[in-house]
Amino acid sequence: MGKALLYNCQNGAWISAWGLLCAGLLSMSSTFATEPDIQLRDTCPPSFSLSDDNRCSLRHMYQLYDSLQDSGIGGLKTALPKARDGFSPQQIDLGRLLFFDPILSVDNSLSCATCHNPKQGFSDAMDRSIGINGHVQNRSAPTLWNSAFLSSFFWDARAQSLEEQALGPLFSANEMGNTPEQLVASLNSAVVYKRLFKLAFPNQKTALSVNNVITSLTAFQSSLVSLNSRYDQYAHGYHQALTDNEIAGLNVFRSFVARCSQCHTPPLFTNQQVAVIGTPEPEGLARDVGAEKTFNSKVLRGGFKVPTLRNIAQTAPYMHSGRFKTLREAAEFYTGGRGHAVPKGEDLLLHWHISEPNLTSNEIDQLVDFMKTLSDESFTPATPKQAPSGLPFKHMENAHEKT
Repeated sequence: MGKALLYNCQNGAWISAWGLLCAGLLSMSSTFATEPDIQLRDTCPPSFSLSDDNRCSLRHMYQLYDSLQDSGIGGLKTALPKARDGFSPQQIDLGRLLFFDPILSVDNSLSCATCHNPKQGFSDAMDRSIGINGHVQNRSAPTLWNSAFLSSFFWDARAQSLEEQALGPLFSANEMGNTPEQLVASLNSAVVYKRLFKLAFPNQKTALSVNNVITSLTAFQSSLVSLNSRYDQYAHGYHQALTDNEIAGLNVFRSFVARCSQCHTPPLFTNQQVAVIGTPEPEGLARDVGAEKTFNSKVLRGGFKVPTLRNIAQTAPYMHSGRFKTLREAAEFYTGGRGHAVPKGEDLLLHWHISEPNLTSNEIDQLVDFMKTLSDESFTPATPKQAPSGLPFKHMENAHEKT
């Protein structure tokens, strides 16, 4: 993916002859002096087909299967839940531009891509994400891959739609810190956005609105599809896609001893349920009650959504608070024994799938090797060459670098 001119200037990558140009670009306000030539795509993303009424519909191999529970739990010929689709190419592409543009945050310091960086599996490689003014969040940023198939969102399952999920970070005081009024005013100050919203929502009198910002972000997020990993090729009949060692890992994954597939159910590799597994919190932090607050249910204390394992090798660290740095550490947690990490005095109703698998070191290695076959970023969308607002993209590359 190409890097924006502004990013290269801020990064000092241009030779000194460009110094005056860089200085001029960096002194710009959040809008261009003249409107940049940014157009919205009129074609659908890969794996989507365009209908006569200008709507993109998802097409994938798992639509050949008609059962969500075929071949038992963990079966290879299992269908996927119905995906969220039906957006226009223009709405999807406007969502892409908005996703990378720091104009969405109140102080122009971060964008959606800051915490959901496509170069890091649409996560941010941090144990807990950072919002405006250095606010450390309570939890890590989950991947956005295949979120079109999900029925609830956030670690504590508090949002029931992609739209509700998008609203949360935008208007959270500790995340992007914006308000509906400020968001609309900022976008209206960038002349290019007025044109783009009219293109994406041609039949609306007021095209540039908070609702249409949310619709566009939803449209883009629903296009992030990852279904062509080596595992998928194996599941669809190409046996040579996996090595013997990786197939052994798949067998461990599906076994009733390890029970991985009973929560991380293929092909989405999550059953979309909340589970209490007794993950330890980082040193010095109190117990995160998780879904107990969402559902006002003490039995869900310490419960979190079962995350997808798609592209899991790209999204370290792991668990809701990034407690484990590697996939092997995460796998070792499950073989450590039921409740072994629950502090004394903490009464958690652990999920019945958490057992005493006693996996060998070799079996854990095979399990990790198998999980790495779930990587597929072939449909990663392109980072825009420039933001419609004129703001630089450096925040996405460097804001979360660890010192």
